[in-house]
Amino acid sequence: MADSAPPVTLRTRKFITNRLLARRQFVVDILHPSRPNVSRADLAEKLAAMYKADKNRVVTFGLRTHFGGGRSTGFALIYDDEASQKKFEPHYRLVRSGLAPKIEKPSRKLRKERKNRAKKVRGTQKAKAAEPPKKGK
Repeated sequence: MADSAPPVTLRTRKFITNRLLARRQFVVDILHPSRPNVSRADLAEKLAAMYKADKNRVVTFGLRTHFGGGRSTGFALIYDDEASQKKFEPHYRLVRSGLAPKIEKPSRKLRKERKNRAKKVRGTQKAKAAEPPKKGK
């Protein structure tokens, strides 16, 4: 953390060592007076130092700032190793932490329009109908 930033206090509760999923999991309460909130990277660093773990194995999510500011609550997981993190974490959180590539796909509306165009034809024309109509004369 930056030296000029005001102090941040972390408190953990409901701590569970989950051997089946090879992780430690807990609710984290963050006290950050005179500051809007705390970044995930800073949280991961502080939690890794608290629990003597690698900061890349720390996953935080569900962070909510309380009304009036100064306090936030969220959930954190600390995985024992990268393999178990890749095995048990949802794909979108792996993408956030940089362990999986983001799958680029067309928007939901485009996919639905393509599907409905393809429903109107039969056989080998389906592939041609699925392509968007050409803008021209």
